[in-house]
Amino acid sequence: MGKYFQPEIETMPIPELRKLQSEKLVKHVKYVYENCAPYRAKMDEAGITPDDIKGYDDLPKLPFITKDDLKDAYPYGYVSVPMEECVRIQSTSGTTGKRVVAFYTQDDIDIWETCCARAIVAAGGSKEDVVHVCYGYGLFTGGPGLNGGSHKVGSLTLPMSSGNTDRQLQFMEDLGSTIICCTPSYAANLGETIVKRGLKDKLKLKAGIFGAEPWTEEMRKDIERTLGIKAYDIYGLTETCGPGVSFECEDQSGMHIQEDYFIPEIINPDTGEVLPDGEVGELVFTCLDKKAFPLIRYRTRDLCYLKREKCACGRTHVRMHKPMGRADDMMVVKGVNVWPSQIEAVLLQQGYQANYQIVVDRIGTKDTIEVQVELTPEMAEANDIPNYEREAKIVAGLKSMLGIKVDVQVVAPMTIPRSEGKAKRVVDKRDLYK
Repeated sequence: MGKYFQPEIETMPIPELRKLQSEKLVKHVKYVYENCAPYRAKMDEAGITPDDIKGYDDLPKLPFITKDDLKDAYPYGYVSVPMEECVRIQSTSGTTGKRVVAFYTQDDIDIWETCCARAIVAAGGSKEDVVHVCYGYGLFTGGPGLNGGSHKVGSLTLPMSSGNTDRQLQFMEDLGSTIICCTPSYAANLGETIVKRGLKDKLKLKAGIFGAEPWTEEMRKDIERTLGIKAYDIYGLTETCGPGVSFECEDQSGMHIQEDYFIPEIINPDTGEVLPDGEVGELVFTCLDKKAFPLIRYRTRDLCYLKREKCACGRTHVRMHKPMGRADDMMVVKGVNVWPSQIEAVLLQQGYQANYQIVVDRIGTKDTIEVQVELTPEMAEANDIPNYEREAKIVAGLKSMLGIKVDVQVVAPMTIPRSEGKAKRVVDKRDLYK
């Protein structure tokens, strides 16, 4: 059995949980209809009134919200409380066009921090721990969310933010950090540096909570090896609150969605049809308690599936498989759907670290795709296998995984720029939307 921050909620019997969700949903739909003009217009257009929603099973009657809807209503369209009740904003990391700006009341922040506290305790955290937060702060949700969650647990919190690896390692060693929170790519970067400097035995790390970008099981094993920890996944997005919407327990067989605050659905991304548990589709969330920026049936564009089998940890909340890709970052190359996570899995299976870049281009009418991957320091030092043989082996592995030929270039260690936040895995030089 696991450790819980709120056992009465996290292990609630499913009939009681469904009753709670139904009661909250009915109230929330009425609240949103009365206070959120853009969503009221959607409901009116669909011919749906709050009286049509009697409980959990009526959720599919309601219209979806998309990121484009939020951008079109930028910045205040979906704000559903008087501005004097809003105490904070956070924003997405979009680099083109208008960003999504999410607003929070103090109650919204308290709920978000509670979600992160549950995640920290699920990873073994307690008042005795030192939680080292090196997600970015500022507009990015990673730092503030885990920072607040750590406070709720009562742990000593180190608000390091991202970057400045030398300082991270100094504080990690001097202050005895036991739980680290950051992106998996930065965790891999830290692990690489720790091994290189021989610092592993000087650190007290026992667990890591990693999210904000895709990562594979192979990358998890590599991080666990280099940092000497158990690595836990966490999921969230700015639109719903930030990290903490779901998290892994010690069983690590999927991430528990916090169903007292969020109702998940899986839909066919093309038709919007709700799919049964176990089928892969687009993840959709309905927030049950958010006041400032309430979302109903928000399409995340993340692809995954849900499973409701009993978890060994004792939690009753449904689990989601880690995102298997995104409907909007999937690449179509040579007519084939390609996700960076597929390429990363092949590289890590062959012993490389997560230091790679994918370059996609179009010459005339022909797509090209090249993967540049670094040798590990051990591979470079041994120098026992010619690069062309390594490249041929990776090409074969990628052909088996993807069904298309991918060009591969093996490069020296430290060639590819390191990330102190989200890693830039793909460089797509095609202008597909000209």
